[in-house]
Amino acid sequence: MKHIAILGPGLLGGSVALALRNEASVEVRLWARRPEAVLQARAMEVAHLVTSSLTEAVEGADTVLLCVPVGAMEGLVRQILPALDPDALVTDVGSVKETVCRALAPLLRGRAHFVGSHPMAGSEKAGIEAARPDLFHGAVCILTPENGLTTPIAIDRATALWERLGCRIRSLDPVVHDQVCAVISHLPHLSAAALVNTVEEVCPDAFAFCGTGFRDSTRIAGGLPAMWTEILLSNRQAVGESIRRFISVLEQAAEQLERGDAVAAEKIYYFLETAKTRRESLQRTVG
Repeated sequence: MKHIAILGPGLLGGSVALALRNEASVEVRLWARRPEAVLQARAMEVAHLVTSSLTEAVEGADTVLLCVPVGAMEGLVRQILPALDPDALVTDVGSVKETVCRALAPLLRGRAHFVGSHPMAGSEKAGIEAARPDLFHGAVCILTPENGLTTPIAIDRATALWERLGCRIRSLDPVVHDQVCAVISHLPHLSAAALVNTVEEVCPDAFAFCGTGFRDSTRIAGGLPAMWTEILLSNRQAVGESIRRFISVLEQAAEQLERGDAVAAEKIYYFLETAKTRRESLQRTVG
């Protein structure tokens, strides 16, 4: 990789730029649509070139990274096609993959090497001002190659990109990716929002007494509503199924609490012990 065009100056795009800008062998170009975003990125010196011209950003780039909302990716790719090098890698950071791959793979077939990417890194904070060069260190990045459609070159180069940024690589089919992210990313965001809104409905005064447990449990509810609305709607079937299963688990717990006998206590204990064991195992895995 010698020239990377990062399209989108938000948290993820800005973090990629910061991670690569001091590498002598890489020219980092950052595209932003809004003039004020261009000025901000230039003031922060996050890239060698910051521009509002897609052609200037993409022309001659061997790697193009889409860091815009998933709903904007298809239109953006259509705009960059005339400037795109046929040997370039095009990948993205979207947290929904079936719709992205279905839209972009046909557009880029024969025009560039494409594979979907999803680095499992982020923050409830948004914007380039929250970007940091170590954001991806130790994170999993999921590649979503499609059988018979994704070139080995795309997989190898996307793997090299994300490993360079500090990621551990995993691969999933786009549909399976969306099912997995529905339960480990999208459902948790909804759950955190639901917890905050439940307190708001039941007893708003209780917020004055919240400790670190409530704050930790609801931290991700501070994400951008517009961004998360698009994500949830883009993955609505898998998220809907996850919500229904989550409600079922809570209803089973409620039934045991209502019984309140020794058998119920045993089941509640097993429920909590299972979660504790799995949570501790997760900490060892990611630590």
